[in-house]
Amino acid sequence: MANEHAEFKITGMTCASCSARIDKVVNKLDGVSQATVNLTTEKATVDFDADKLTRAEIIERIERIGFGAAEISEEMDLDAKKEEEERKLKRKLIISVILTTPLLITMLDHLFGMNLPAILMNPWFQLALATPVQFYVGWQFYVGAFKRLRSFSANMDTLVVMGTSAAYFYSLYEGIMWQLGYTQHPHLYFEASAMIITLIMFGKYLEHKAKSQTSTAIGKLLSMQAKEARVLRDNEEVMVSVEDVQVGDLLIVKPGEKIPVDGVIVKGASALDESMLTGESIPVEKTVDDEVVGATLNTNGTITMRTTKVGKDTALSAIVKIVEDAQGVKAPIQRLADVISSYFVPIVIGIATLTFIVWYFFISNGNVEAALIPAISVLVIACPCALGLATPTSIMVGTGLGAENGILFKGGDHLEKTHLVETIIFDKTGTITKGVPEVTDYIGDKETLRLLSSAENDSEHPLAKAIVDYGVDEGVQLAGTEQFEALSGHGIRAVVDGRELYVGTRKLMRDQGIDIGSADEDMSVYESQGKTAMLVAVDGVLVATIAVQDTVKDNAKEVIDKLHEEGIEVIILTGDNQRTAEYIANSVGIDKVYAEVLPGDKADIVQLEMDKGKVVAMVGDGINDAPALAVSDIGIAIGTGTEVAIEAADITILGGDLSLISKAINLSHKTIRNIKQNLFWAFLYNTLGIPIAAVGLLAPWVAGAAMAFSSVSVVTNSLRLKRAKL
Repeated sequence: MANEHAEFKITGMTCASCSARIDKVVNKLDGVSQATVNLTTEKATVDFDADKLTRAEIIERIERIGFGAAEISEEMDLDAKKEEEERKLKRKLIISVILTTPLLITMLDHLFGMNLPAILMNPWFQLALATPVQFYVGWQFYVGAFKRLRSFSANMDTLVVMGTSAAYFYSLYEGIMWQLGYTQHPHLYFEASAMIITLIMFGKYLEHKAKSQTSTAIGKLLSMQAKEARVLRDNEEVMVSVEDVQVGDLLIVKPGEKIPVDGVIVKGASALDESMLTGESIPVEKTVDDEVVGATLNTNGTITMRTTKVGKDTALSAIVKIVEDAQGVKAPIQRLADVISSYFVPIVIGIATLTFIVWYFFISNGNVEAALIPAISVLVIACPCALGLATPTSIMVGTGLGAENGILFKGGDHLEKTHLVETIIFDKTGTITKGVPEVTDYIGDKETLRLLSSAENDSEHPLAKAIVDYGVDEGVQLAGTEQFEALSGHGIRAVVDGRELYVGTRKLMRDQGIDIGSADEDMSVYESQGKTAMLVAVDGVLVATIAVQDTVKDNAKEVIDKLHEEGIEVIILTGDNQRTAEYIANSVGIDKVYAEVLPGDKADIVQLEMDKGKVVAMVGDGINDAPALAVSDIGIAIGTGTEVAIEAADITILGGDLSLISKAINLSHKTIRNIKQNLFWAFLYNTLGIPIAAVGLLAPWVAGAAMAFSSVSVVTNSLRLKRAKL
């Protein structure tokens, strides 16, 4: 099974029923595991089995139901396409306004009895003005409606074409009757058809402008990237485009310049402003062997760095990709709008037909004109555009705002679900604590410290690094290990210079039959102080005790208090012993402790809490947190952690600032509230607008204006999110 992911640019979508139709058709293709269509971005993302289906077949199926599709590639300039589309809309709008203005003046004559030049009231003059609007400016609606008709479906284009064509051709009929002398006062509605198209085009233009603002977050992220890099070649500094930088190149970055790409410092030291990545304004000190990230700002020192990642592999590109993917993933709340939209247009056509019949036979006594006007108004006002834009525009703005604040949601579904979280489980090390422990106490001789430091030098555990650093600071000479074994959750076993060491917990020592009575009192004291205490045995004899402490993050208590205010239960999960875990928990106000948990059991603890019927979020940063992050309702990875943890998570918090967790929940609340506002107004608009139009209280051109501005109002309401304070 060859699973592949592809993105397609979709053209011809005009409303929610369009995106819902494509979504439904593509998802039914054999080999497609998941497909989502976004009306706002005009993109379709498809996960499929390449052994059963090709990209060309997906495109062919979309085109068969009347839409355009092209696979999005790196060479495709989507921004240029958007600009070209905006120019076309603007050109057509200007032509439409110029031709419609005289017709609007004729309507004023009907309303206020103005004495206008006879030429303005001439049916053929009005026909000459209305025809280009109907069939040049409005031709896209005819094309769209015809394509839908071929696939036995209907959309906004169908409603607009039926409404404006009825007004146009009825007016043409009246003009012919006048010319033949059958009527002295023809009832013309050319101004209604032209104004409806003009107002809809105006709404589309405003909507296009507004929709482009919803994705400005990605543009902001991309604009942060350096355009040039100073590369060291043949001992000379050469300025090259950042696209020409290769992995392994040596780059020189001077104060005030941006880091061009991701890399490692090989010479020099400086403080880097990483606020674009983490949201944290305080510069971070960096020196040799420290990693640096492209687009961050070098503030005060010249550094030489070796490039490790370029192009699509850089951290900034990864962030942009996550945001783009998130904006394309459909939130569950949108499914309601999709279901309604798929039935909406046929129902509206039925209501319009019934309106005409009722007016013609029961109200107007066979007057076609009187029956036609309310039917046209129903068709025009009922367009479900606002319904289709309600959710994706809010999701786009919400995920973009999150990215600007260092919160990466991997999908609209995660953004929606986060506000439902009732319990948050924190892995201790690297989340609640800084993850940079230090040795605070050591009881033993220097030879034991040498053996201990040498043994721990082969371990990847954060506590091991603290012990090695302590030994080196104390002047011991490290030796190589002859054997090394990590005993998950308990400690290590190693052989150094022919001597066997066990380092770890009481349980480890007891399992090896080693007497630990002499260290009990010291261990208890250390653990009561929140320190992680370890026992050291050499050749089967307990010879040393060492204590390490990982300090709590500065804002941990403040964040926990904030979560409690929001009614969220907070749990700590750690491999440390019970007393150490409880000390840390009490110091920051955590509700519940799971201590001495083996890495493989973390996911089981998360599942245990979920089985209580709670919506559970897991916060972690290590490789051994990945299963727990994956099984939780919402997995939150601290961005300072491993790539494996970040990959398994639903949300990534860049830089490790815990306050971003409560901000992520707040952003979810605000986004969902914004979506519900949009859906409320979209539903209310159609619920009230259709009956008002049906009873004849809404002129067709007023219905056109209302329909156009309903979409603009939804997008504008979504844009309010950009100003939200988290």
